[in-house]
Amino acid sequence: MKRSAEGPPRVPSEQAADHNGRVTAPTNAPSLRALVVDDERDLANVVASYLKRDGFDVEIAVDGESALALARTVDPDVVVLDVGLPGIDGLEVCRTLRTFSDCYVIMLTARAEELDTVVGLSVGADDYMTKPFSPRELVARIRAMLRRPRATPSRQQQPDPPVTIGGLRIDGAAREVRLDGELVPLTRTEFDVLTTLAARPSQVFSRTALIEAVWGGNWVGDEHLVDVHILHVRQKLGDSAERQRYVRTVRGVGYRIGTGE
Repeated sequence: MKRSAEGPPRVPSEQAADHNGRVTAPTNAPSLRALVVDDERDLANVVASYLKRDGFDVEIAVDGESALALARTVDPDVVVLDVGLPGIDGLEVCRTLRTFSDCYVIMLTARAEELDTVVGLSVGADDYMTKPFSPRELVARIRAMLRRPRATPSRQQQPDPPVTIGGLRIDGAAREVRLDGELVPLTRTEFDVLTTLAARPSQVFSRTALIEAVWGGNWVGDEHLVDVHILHVRQKLGDSAERQRYVRTVRGVGYRIGTGE
């Protein structure tokens, strides 16, 4: 990740967090809630100030235990989560968060190695950024994620009918995927990737096309994020790079849904 050309942003005094670490949004702000989790309080305050300027109500936590308690209390729409937290680390926080919340999670890490990325996304994160990063880019990514619907069936006006491919059944209204009758525990992003492919079974999707369909046209970042989510979908469906029943690679082009055979 390139260092931001804007330099280290400063938090305006009127937007600084109070003694409890909370940044309060204006009374006329939309009901979007963000939770910023980082043990570097100055960085957390900077991120919170940018989110507040963009209309969010913001809570700050500096450790994993308080982050989970706040998440249960405020039901955030998005969590900005540092991996390297004291006590309960960010990966475990994300894993636990996924047991009770469908919020978007963007992880912050000081380590850019591929393994860290794969592990972070495998526990349910939607995206990640490597420190140092631009707070403006972070907010842009969050806005792009929030253009996607949360996993609430009632928000879907006219959901597509269930799609059956071999032993795989994808129910968009219930946001459920079943394989041979057994529920497959996909994350929201994995579900969205799979349903995008299944909606057009004859189409091959490039990484760019999948990002535009799932993450939105304003998303910025590494396109190989798609490959990681495809890998997780395949693993949960019992597929692999060699045995591609449901998600198939079209070499040099991208991915398409399989026939289940």
